[in-house]
Amino acid sequence: MGRIVVVHGVRNYKKGLTPEQAAAKLAGRWQDYLAAGYKDAGLDHLKVPAITAAYYAHTLRAAEGQGSVDGLDQLSPAQQQATVEWLRVVGMPTDPAEGQSWGGMPVRQAIDLVARRRGITAQFLGRIAVALMPEVYSYLASPDRRRRAREEVARTIEQSGAKVVVAHSLGSVVTYEALHAHPGLGVEVLVTVGSPLGVPGAVFDMLDPAPDTSGNGTRPPGIRHWANIAEAGDLVALPRRLGDRFPVDSHHEAHMSTVDFHTLDTYLASGLTASALAPHCDTL
Repeated sequence: MGRIVVVHGVRNYKKGLTPEQAAAKLAGRWQDYLAAGYKDAGLDHLKVPAITAAYYAHTLRAAEGQGSVDGLDQLSPAQQQATVEWLRVVGMPTDPAEGQSWGGMPVRQAIDLVARRRGITAQFLGRIAVALMPEVYSYLASPDRRRRAREEVARTIEQSGAKVVVAHSLGSVVTYEALHAHPGLGVEVLVTVGSPLGVPGAVFDMLDPAPDTSGNGTRPPGIRHWANIAEAGDLVALPRRLGDRFPVDSHHEAHMSTVDFHTLDTYLASGLTASALAPHCDTL
C-alpha cells in the first residue's frame, strides 16, 4: 500500500513544535478524518493509505499574527488589493456600481458589497480574508519564503516516496509550483481540494510557471491524473471549476459542511476525496 503526502493550507503554524513534530501531529489528525472519508464513501473495507504530512507553515512565519478579531486594517495595501481581487470572484459582479471601479475600492466597502450580494455577514467574509490573504500574499510576494516552502514540500514528497499527493488551499499552490520546480519527484496523482489556483490576479496571474500563451495553467510534469474537489460553499475554492483554467482530469463538487466548508478536515472526511484516492492507492 503506497503512502500519500497531504499538504496543508493556511493557519497551520504549530507554535512550540519542531517542523517534524508539527508534521507528525497533523498526519495523526488527518489519518482519522481520511478513515471517516473512506467510510463515507462505503470503502471502509479497503486499507486507508498512510499519510505523511508536508509541513511548510514555519517558512511563512512572518505572515502569522496579522489579525485581531477584525484585522482588516492590518492588511498591507498590497494584501488589501489582493483581497479585493479575490472578492471580485466571490461576488461575481460585472461592476460594483455605476461610477465606481474595483481597482480603487476600499477593502471594507468591497467586503460589505459582496457580503450583501451573497447574503452573508461582512464580519464572516472579513474573517475569511484575514485568515487567507496574509499567508497567500506572503508566499507569492516573497521569493525566499516561496522557495523554502516549495523545497519543504518537495523534500517531504521525495523522502516519503509517495506517488499520490493531496493538496489543500494555499498548499495546492505550493504543491503545484513545487512539482514544476522539481520534475523528478515521481508524483503521478494529484488531488487538489479547496484550491484557489484559479483566482485571477491574486493567485493565478502570479503563478510560477506563469500561465501559457493560451491563458491556461500547465500540468505538472509526471502527473497522469489530476482530480479537483470543491465544497459547493467554499469561498476560497474559486472559480469553482478548476478545470476551466487547468488540465484537470476530473472535477467533483458537493455540499459537505455548512460551517467548516474550507477546512482540510472536511475535505478528508468526504467520500469524494476517498473515492478520488482509492483507485490509485489500491494499485500503487
